Amino acid sequence: MSLYRTVLAEGMRDDLCRFLNRNILLELWPVLRKLISTAIKDVWEDAFPELQP
Repeated sequence: MSLYRTVLAEGMRDDLCRFLNRNILLELWPVLRKLISTAIKDVWEDAFPELQP
């Protein structure tokens, strides 16, 4: 969880591809979305509608 939070907040594009797994992100998202900034949450949910609640 902390790795995903850090990569979402600070990672570069290569980090996103290297460290994030789609299925794990989808599983963790309900909790992660509460732990990251609103700006980051909004960007990710706009880019990937399947993350929206």
